[in-house]
Amino acid sequence: MKYISTRNKDIGHSLEDALRRGLAKDGGLFVPASFPRIYDSAKTFPEAYPEFARQVFAPFFEQSVLQPHLEEICKNTFTFDLPLREMGEEDKTTLLELFWGPTAAFKDVGARFLANCFAALQQTNPAANELTILVATSGDTGGAVASAFHHQPDIRVLILFPDKGVAPRQRQQLTAFDGNVTSVAVEGTFDDCQRLVKEAFADTALTEKHQLTSANSINIGRLLPQSIYYAHASASYFRTHQRCPNFIIPSGNVGNATAALWAKKMGFPIGQIIMTNNANDVVAEAFRSMIFSPRASITTLANAMDVGNPSNMERLLFSVDGKMESLQKDMAADSVADDEIEKQIKKVKSVYGEIICPHTATAFEIRERHAIADSICVATAHPAKFPEIVEPLINEVITIPDSLASILKKPTSNEFMAPQLQDLDAILSRKPAP
Repeated sequence: MKYISTRNKDIGHSLEDALRRGLAKDGGLFVPASFPRIYDSAKTFPEAYPEFARQVFAPFFEQSVLQPHLEEICKNTFTFDLPLREMGEEDKTTLLELFWGPTAAFKDVGARFLANCFAALQQTNPAANELTILVATSGDTGGAVASAFHHQPDIRVLILFPDKGVAPRQRQQLTAFDGNVTSVAVEGTFDDCQRLVKEAFADTALTEKHQLTSANSINIGRLLPQSIYYAHASASYFRTHQRCPNFIIPSGNVGNATAALWAKKMGFPIGQIIMTNNANDVVAEAFRSMIFSPRASITTLANAMDVGNPSNMERLLFSVDGKMESLQKDMAADSVADDEIEKQIKKVKSVYGEIICPHTATAFEIRERHAIADSICVATAHPAKFPEIVEPLINEVITIPDSLASILKKPTSNEFMAPQLQDLDAILSRKPAP
């Protein structure tokens, strides 16, 4: 399997090269050169996630130095449940809970996979230089990456987050790691943080100087593992109901929805992939106008989706040769206001007895608005990460998962910087604490 840039189809890269670079030299994002058809309804797939992932990933690891490590990578990545739970028999509403990892967010799957891949790469080349993982976060990515790479030898992690743009508990979480992890509050929005990351990778001298790579969803090592839970959930749903499920996915940087599309390209039984935006509705607007037009983001209750220029739209548009209208065959998008988020948090608790986070609430709103049958609402984060929003609406204290509680007990620290490349270079040039 070779991997190509969204800006150059002619040059093939190995999996390890795509992972290591994060972003292609031409500024494009890596995608598989082709998608093998993996799903067959007559074939029996293993129920256990590690073995399921190993089977699905096998073609993507062919001819890679990582191929002998695939089983170990999958085993060490999928160590927690990703339950698919039916909530309503009449309307066939199902919830895919992706937040039972160490940092209570769906980002744990991709971050742990990437960390395990880098650990395996170090085994293949022990003399390799230390890598610096540069990542921008709107809330959950930073904590997941910090947890996954904490104390990993020869890996340094620098997390950029908007100083005023993450929830208090998210901030506490992503600043709770020491040693090889440095968290930096940036004066600006997530888009400023993401712009800095892209500028850093576009600067060849800076990239070489600090041996930069990425753990954002611009890195293909984040998207490949996310395709696994869509593949697994769709196969399970089809086996039970003999119908293809429609996935309703809270979307910020659009990586999670892109991963679902990749699972569908592998032949898994997926109907429509519906992306939900908050008031930052650039994706929903693109589906209305057929023109993708990024703009500055604004603050909402679903802060991890406060993205005005989602990177993975480049991957989606590449898949249809830049023709927005062609995406409508497989995908759709709509937006949800803050008051509708609050309404759904209360309604889901009242109707189903379930507590959901603000991001997951956008999926329930769109399911109800469009009466989407055979829908799987994707729960992207545990509601305990947003007590200041959720608890007053349901008049209940949310139980904190043990893994999250242990992180929240840690002391925190972070640095501050302006959204300027020279400031980023200065922080990168400092030696991290031992």
